[in-house]
Amino acid sequence: MSYAVIRTGGKQYKVTEGATVRVDLLSGNAGDKVKFDDVLLIGGDQPKLGKELAGASVEGEIVGEVKGDKLVVFKFRRRKRSKRKNGHRQHYTAVKILSVKG
Repeated sequence: MSYAVIRTGGKQYKVTEGATVRVDLLSGNAGDKVKFDDVLLIGGDQPKLGKELAGASVEGEIVGEVKGDKLVVFKFRRRKRSKRKNGHRQHYTAVKILSVKG
């Protein structure tokens, strides 16, 4: 089974055909096609990397936008009567991988 390692949003993801991966927020609506040209590796029986990846790409389809788990940021300074509580939820885009070309 072949797989690919792509880079998007400053992070690297290992993807396979048919899998749904959650990447940093991308512009687009559900059903739009997305093409990832920054392919770092294509694995399998004959792995390819480096100059062998010229023209390699991964195509996917946006499934929708999802929110990550809530993170609580709590800052506390002892003996100062100072504390601050804040929350954060990261937005992600769910992408279904259609094909790995390379």
